[in-house]
Amino acid sequence: MSSAQVTIPTPLRNLEIKYTKIFINNEWHNSVSGKKFPVFNPANGEKICEVEEGDKEDINKAVKAAREAFQLGSPWRTMDASVRGKLLYKLADLVERDTLILSTLESIDAGKAFATSYFGDLPGAVKTLRYYAGWTDKNHGRTVPMDGDYFSFTRHEPVGVCGQIIPWNFPLVMFSWKIAPALCNGNTVVIKPAEQTPLTALYMGSLIIEAGFPPGVVNIVPGYGTTAGAAISHHMDIDKVAFTGSTEVGKLIKEAAGKTNLKRVTLELGGKSPIIIFADADLDNALEQAHQGLFYHQGQMCVAGSRLFVEESIYEEFVRKSVERAKKRVLGDTLSPTTQQGPQIDKEQYDRILELIESGKKEGAKLECGGGPWGDKGFYIQPTVFSNVKDDMRIAKEEIFGPVQQIMSFKTIDEVIKRANNTTYGLAAGVFTKDLDKAITVSSALQAGTVWVNCYITMSPQGPFGGFKMSGNGREMGEYGLHAYTEVKTVTMKISKKNS
Repeated sequence: MSSAQVTIPTPLRNLEIKYTKIFINNEWHNSVSGKKFPVFNPANGEKICEVEEGDKEDINKAVKAAREAFQLGSPWRTMDASVRGKLLYKLADLVERDTLILSTLESIDAGKAFATSYFGDLPGAVKTLRYYAGWTDKNHGRTVPMDGDYFSFTRHEPVGVCGQIIPWNFPLVMFSWKIAPALCNGNTVVIKPAEQTPLTALYMGSLIIEAGFPPGVVNIVPGYGTTAGAAISHHMDIDKVAFTGSTEVGKLIKEAAGKTNLKRVTLELGGKSPIIIFADADLDNALEQAHQGLFYHQGQMCVAGSRLFVEESIYEEFVRKSVERAKKRVLGDTLSPTTQQGPQIDKEQYDRILELIESGKKEGAKLECGGGPWGDKGFYIQPTVFSNVKDDMRIAKEEIFGPVQQIMSFKTIDEVIKRANNTTYGLAAGVFTKDLDKAITVSSALQAGTVWVNCYITMSPQGPFGGFKMSGNGREMGEYGLHAYTEVKTVTMKISKKNS
C-alpha cells in the first residue's frame, strides 16, 4: 500500500522499550543465569536495549507453569470454549488499539518499513486472532455409527503444552499464527521469539495480562536457538513443537522429538518458490506481482518468488521492465512513511546475500542492476536483478532471503513445470496466464503447498499454509491449522438392550 493511497500515521520515534524480561505465569522474570543479550536496530547497527537471556532453566520454569495451567480443574481447562474466544477477541482488540506502538517496535527491531508493519503485519495479526477466536466453540467431534449396541462419539481435546519457536522476519505475525490456534483449542504455550527480534513478542505479554488470560497459559522466553530453542525441542514435558525457520534447524527439531518423547512436530521451513509468467498474461500485473513477491520485506520471506520463469517471447521486455521497476524502489529510514525497503536483519544475512550475488556474477548470470551495499550505515542491499540465469547456478538453487531477483526464460509448459519442480523445496508458487485451462493444468502439476494464480503473497487466516517436500510438515492457518493442536479421542459406550 503506497503513501499516495492512504495517510500513514507518524511512528513513535522516541518509543520507550518497557518489556525486556522473561514472561512466565503472567509475571516478568530475570533469567536464571543472570545473562542478558543485546538487541540491535539493523537500520543503523545501534543497540536498542538488552533483553533477559532465557536458556534451559528458564524453559523448565515456563514449561512447569504451562503444565500447571493445563491441569484438569485449572481455570483454563474449566473455562467455557466461548470464553476462550472472548479472551482472544479481547487480545485482538488490544493489538489493534496498540497498532502504532507495535508497528514502531517491529520497524526498529526487524528493519521493516513502517508502512509494511502498519498496513501489513498488524492487520494480519489482528485478523488471525479474531479468526481463531471464532473457532473456539466450533471445533467439535462427531457421533460414529457402530454395529451392535454401542454409542460412539469423538471428542476434540487439546494436545497439551505446546513449544513454539518463531522467526525474525515476521515476529508479530508469526506470534499470532502460533498462539491463536493453540489457545483456541485450550492448549498452553511456551513460545521463544527469535533473538534478533524479541520486542513485539514481549510487548504481547503485557497485552495477554490485560486481556485476562489465566497465569501460565502463555509464557514467552527470549533466547538463542542453540540453548532455549534446543531446550524446547528436547523437553520431555512438551507435547508438541511448532517451528518456523530454516530447513536445517527444522531437521534438528524433528530429530530431537524422535530422540525424546516423540512430541508432535509441525514445521514451516525454507523455500525457493517459482513464479511462471506466460506470454498471454497481463504483463503489468505480472510484473508488479513478481516484483512485490520478491522484494517485499527485502526478500526476507519464505515464499519469496525467487525463481522467475518468463516465456521466451516476452522475456527481454519483462527483464527490461523489471529492472526499471526495481530501480524505483525507495530505500531509507525504516520509520519514514515513503520508505519501501529497509535493511537485512543482521550482518550474517547481509554478508551471505552479498556472497551469493558475487557467485551469480562469477557463474555467468547477467547483473542488470544493483548488486552491492546501499548507504553508509546499516545492512542495506541494493535491489538486484539478474537475467540469463541457469537452473544449476547457486542463485537459482539456494534460498537467498534477500532482494535478489533471478529471471529465467522457458519455451513450453512441460519444460517449465519440470524445471519449477526441480527443487528440494515446495512451499509456494505463482502462475500468470489468462488461459483457464493452462492455469488449472500448471497449478495442479506444481509441487507446492500454496499456488497463486494471477496474484502473489495473497494470504488470509482462512487459507491453510505449509509446504511440500523439505519446506515442512503440517499446515498452519484455516480449519486445517486446528488439527495440529487437537487430539481426537473416540469414546464408545455399551448400551443395554431393553424391550419396548
